[in-house]
Amino acid sequence: MEHTDSGVTVLTFSAPPVNLYSLELHDELDRALDEVEASPPRALLIRAEGKLVSGGVDVAQFHARKTKADTQQLYDRMIELPNRIDALPFPTIFAAHALTLTWAFEVALACDLVLASEKAKFGLVERVIGLTPTMGGTQRLAARAGVGRAKELVFTGDLYDASTLERWNVVNRVLPVDGFDDAVTAFVDQLAAGPTRAFGAAKDVLRHFEAGGVPEANAHVTTIAAELFETDDLQRGMESFLRDGPGQATFTGR
Repeated sequence: MEHTDSGVTVLTFSAPPVNLYSLELHDELDRALDEVEASPPRALLIRAEGKLVSGGVDVAQFHARKTKADTQQLYDRMIELPNRIDALPFPTIFAAHALTLTWAFEVALACDLVLASEKAKFGLVERVIGLTPTMGGTQRLAARAGVGRAKELVFTGDLYDASTLERWNVVNRVLPVDGFDDAVTAFVDQLAAGPTRAFGAAKDVLRHFEAGGVPEANAHVTTIAAELFETDDLQRGMESFLRDGPGQATFTGR
């Protein structure tokens, strides 16, 4: 894990040769997230090391489960990872530089924003073993792209390129292969320089929207926004606006 001067924490996972999900990798990611939660950054970037982002899961760990109860215990454990990332109160960004299958795609969908290189491809391919996605990918796809598209990705098990998924609102930005890492860094640094607590408030509002639509969000938005009154960023931001005009404020995340 890397901590940058701009307040970004970069969490890089690596499980050669193709970054398969395993319980051991999950434990390592949990330890990294323990550090993230203990010392919250201004933004979290999740990326992978290697030729692929991920080739999928270690099917042997699924097959080793001999009862339905044991299998559900595994699935209950697996979904903790994207849910934990989804709950973080600051911007989270997933950078996909290449093929991103199953669990890694589901983790990407749990992040606030997905940045992809032009050569990246994505898939929920659980159908090849007779399974359905277990880490929230189906429903998070539906939230981004609609139920029909979620069904298409899950039913076909096909690979979808980054530009297609950008059109469908699954991927936020498609970036050139050349200079991809630098472009990701610049994008994430820009978010990290913003009013972090206000971004967390926006995430809270949208959680209410996801739970109950606009009326549910409206019932909570004023309380959530009022909590920002005592933040340094809001007070200094208003003072800067009145003194110097818009766009001149600097934020500390407090």
